[in-house]
Amino acid sequence: MGGGAGTRLYPLTKSRAKPAVPIGGAYRLIDVPMSNCLNSGISKVYILTQFNSASLNRHLARTYNFGNGIMYGGNGFVEVLAATQTPGQGGKEWFQGTADAVRQYCWLFNDVKNKDVEDVVILSGDHLYRMDYMKFVEAHRESDADISIGALPVEEDRASDFGLMKIDATGRITEFSEKPKGDKLQSMKVDTTVLGLSPGEAKAKPFIASMGIYVFKKKMLVKFLDKDYPQDNDFGGEIIPQAAQDGAKVQAYLFNDYWEDIGTIKSFFEANLNLAKDPPNFEFYNAEAPIYTSPRFLPPAKIERCHVKDAIISHGASLSDCSVEDAIVGLRSRVEKGCKIKKTMIIGADYYESEEKRKAIIASGGVPVGIGENTIIENAIIDKNARVGKNCIITNKDNIEDLQDEERGIFIRSGIVTILRNSTIPDGTVI
Repeated sequence: MGGGAGTRLYPLTKSRAKPAVPIGGAYRLIDVPMSNCLNSGISKVYILTQFNSASLNRHLARTYNFGNGIMYGGNGFVEVLAATQTPGQGGKEWFQGTADAVRQYCWLFNDVKNKDVEDVVILSGDHLYRMDYMKFVEAHRESDADISIGALPVEEDRASDFGLMKIDATGRITEFSEKPKGDKLQSMKVDTTVLGLSPGEAKAKPFIASMGIYVFKKKMLVKFLDKDYPQDNDFGGEIIPQAAQDGAKVQAYLFNDYWEDIGTIKSFFEANLNLAKDPPNFEFYNAEAPIYTSPRFLPPAKIERCHVKDAIISHGASLSDCSVEDAIVGLRSRVEKGCKIKKTMIIGADYYESEEKRKAIIASGGVPVGIGENTIIENAIIDKNARVGKNCIITNKDNIEDLQDEERGIFIRSGIVTILRNSTIPDGTVI
């Protein structure tokens, strides 16, 4: 599912779909579920898109060769399905929710290339985790469930941030509650040893949260969408709870590993900085299950006389006489001498500017792409192709929680400063 507007990730989603938002220096969010599919042997993939999908479509085309079968043994494919008018929908054109998006393309399940498909895995395009989906599918089949839900065990202090589920002694889901508080939260405690946790882990994590990823029997999915609940548009909030109440077998599948919902600027920022820690909570490279992305054929990073600590420096970056700590420095980034970068994500650039062009820009009073000399940046996100001048201070020294000044290219959310894509911050600016 790649169609959400991503309003909580704005302004990173101002001109790109949420799954196309860069992460970890060289990747996009969509690379995570796509790579999990490839590593799990799932070769038939549809991506449902809606908002600002041009960059997402371009990345998918460059990375996964959808439609030609090269990576998938002949009968596999990756296809983008955009929100559009479809047969039998009465002219409705816009996806009304996750379930409605699938409903509008249900006719594809009868396509000749999908006739042998038994189960459908439904994934979000904006989560950070590594999972073998075939183990999920195998557990779904062994339990003979109509629906299986990825379930994350959580501690009490985090539980109220999630949609929680109750299970019986067999792991069958009996109740749902969205972000409960107080007595209702306490009533959602379960014995998580049923799902395989040790007694110690079960005591520490007595709640199970929905990860928003599902496996459906194909025939039941079509039945739920077209016959049983034709007016319901959301899986997690409407169709799945209603199906469970009406007697469908809805099973929990334990995932007791790192998982992060990259849904807000704060969670996105923290998840990125955590990648640079030692050890990190999540690593993009794993010999048995790597995360793939677009091949860009860039040179290695060039680092001259720099202090670098707990940072990821991506291909094509150029750093000179600067200090970088607790940071992600993205593709083609340029950080000039005297800069101090701390707790910052620099997303990078789509292109290089030649030395001649940079000198011409500076001579004319402009600002070249990158971070100018003697600039200090902390607790910030610098989006693509941003031009930050010399002697700037971007630290949110006044601890402003929220600010929107798109004319100047500045956006603050949860105290984190974001410099907008393609913006110019003049020399000497203090934020």
